[in-house]
Amino acid sequence: MTIWEMLAVFAAGIGAGTINTIVGSGTLITFPVLVATGLPPVTATVSNALGLIPGSISGAIGYRAELTGQRRRVLRLSIAAAIGGLGGAILLLLLPATAFETIVPVLVGLALVLVVLQPRISKAVQRRRDREGTHGKPDGGPLLFAGLLLASVYGGYFTAAQGIIYLSLMGMLLHDTLQRLNATKNILAAVVNTIAALFFLFVAHFDWTAVLLIAVGSTIGGQIGAKVGRRLPPTALRAVIIVVGTLAIIQLTTRG
Repeated sequence: MTIWEMLAVFAAGIGAGTINTIVGSGTLITFPVLVATGLPPVTATVSNALGLIPGSISGAIGYRAELTGQRRRVLRLSIAAAIGGLGGAILLLLLPATAFETIVPVLVGLALVLVVLQPRISKAVQRRRDREGTHGKPDGGPLLFAGLLLASVYGGYFTAAQGIIYLSLMGMLLHDTLQRLNATKNILAAVVNTIAALFFLFVAHFDWTAVLLIAVGSTIGGQIGAKVGRRLPPTALRAVIIVVGTLAIIQLTTRG
């Protein structure tokens, strides 16, 4: 890499770490930059996955106050994230690069619809529970576990916009604040990236310069994202999710 390419990758890492902590989709910043430097798509994907791990951890640390009381939930859902992440990493090496190109924009679009409708749906579900005298499961039950497992398969494969899918699923099936769900999302993203990267270490080629630059940049970005994201009211955070998700769909459907 030239010095300018290195600066571009470092800046992309900061941007990705910031946006990943707030909502997700940071890979849509780093991946095009890595490919533009001349890296093959698979090398760019695995280097990006490894480099973003410190950023995910940094963001989770920034959201540590919102993680209070969520230990059992996080541990259970992390199992789904780990299994799915490993499955996605394996698929990256087995399937053609275009395997998810058609379905991913549809998934992100559906997730955005759920994010928009989530407050109304959650209220309707709560009213029904109040009438029936039932309570939702604090960890979302088998449905959330299965949904996050499938979302993590995609996350282990490419990671772009997985955070939006996580937030939409948890928002539908968990009765909790969006900020607390966002804190959980940061942990799950870190689990997926770590599992996928550990697998790639044994079977794929990394560009270690790119890994280091993204790692340092995303760590800085994780702290920035936590400071910004935690101050956003639910309506503003939901608006950021919708804007980022819409841009993600546009990029996913037009890149190539």
